[in-house]
Parts: sequence; C-alpha cells; structure tokens
Amino acid sequence: MPRPSVEAERRAQILDATCEVIAESGIQELRLTDVATRAGVSSGTIHYYFDSKQALLHAAFEHNYRHSLERRAAVLAAGGDPLELLTRLVESYAPLDAESVSAWRVWAELWVHGLREPELQELNENIYGDWRRTVVGLLRDAQDQRLIGDGDPVLMANTVVGMIDGLAIQVLLGSHNMTVDRMRATCQAYLSGLAV
Repeated sequence: MPRPSVEAERRAQILDATCEVIAESGIQELRLTDVATRAGVSSGTIHYYFDSKQALLHAAFEHNYRHSLERRAAVLAAGGDPLELLTRLVESYAPLDAESVSAWRVWAELWVHGLREPELQELNENIYGDWRRTVVGLLRDAQDQRLIGDGDPVLMANTVVGMIDGLAIQVLLGSHNMTVDRMRATCQAYLSGLAV
C-alpha cells in the first residue's frame, strides 16, 4: 500500500491542530503561533501550506466537515432499515465525547463567523445541503418501505436537522434544562413518533 505524501500528512496535522485551537479558544483568539505549537511545526510551515489565516480557517472548517462525513459513512455502512439508520445517524451527532464536543464547537464558530463572511455562508450552504439530502433520502426510503407515515420528507428533514443543531448548542452551553441525555431522548422521541 503506498504511503500517503508527507505534504498531505503535514497539511492534515496543521488542520487537526487548527480545529483543536478553534474548539478551545475560538476564532477571535486563534493565533497561528498557537496552531504551530499544537501541530509541532513552525509558523513558516503553516504559511507554506496556507496563504492567510482566512485560508487556514476555511480549510479547517472543511476538514472538520470531512471528519463528520467519515463518521456518517461508518454509521450508514453498518446497515439496517432507513429509520434505524437515521436514528443511529442522529445519535452519532450528539455531543457525547470529547471528539464530538470539539467538532460542535468548531461548527458553532463557523456559524458565528459565517454571519459576516459570505465565503463561510457558502461553505455552510454546501455542508448543510449535503446533510439535508442524506436525511431526506433516509426519510424517503423509510416512507417507501412504509416504516413512517406520509408527509413532506423535506419538512421532516429540516425538523430533524434544526432539532439536532438547536439542542446541541444548548448542551454545549451547559444548559441545566437540556443535557445530552435529554437531547438524545428528545430526538429519539421525535423519530419514534414518525414510525407507523
């Protein structure tokens, strides 16, 4: 099996470190020297791979999304009927462990900074377009197999996506009224309510 290029490995190392720093400190406090230290490289090495801090941030958001896709692919590959797959997929997005909490913190930073950056808005649109299509596809398949009732799968998918995002933000903010267990139970109750 061929060895991945050193450049690809180094780039991924820098992007992992950037996501970690974003998750811990936010974009406002992010310094390239902090990323370099975390990645174990020099600031010059970061500049070799990324023309600007903005380019690094955009690449880090895309990197975070690719990790999300990898987690999603593993869930979907496990098999099962569409409603089971959707239930496991939704469960996989709950901020249950350090890795998922970190990923959610990066998403939150994307949303905040995307309010003022058209390029981040476009990235968010692409990411969420793909995510919604996955959820819509599973819901349509579940309808075709008569596992859930009739209804607009796009509206149902928007409800699922909005519910996950809104509840996860409350969990990240440490809400006493919305713990991760309550989030999971709420999502499960909604999906169970779709079943016929």
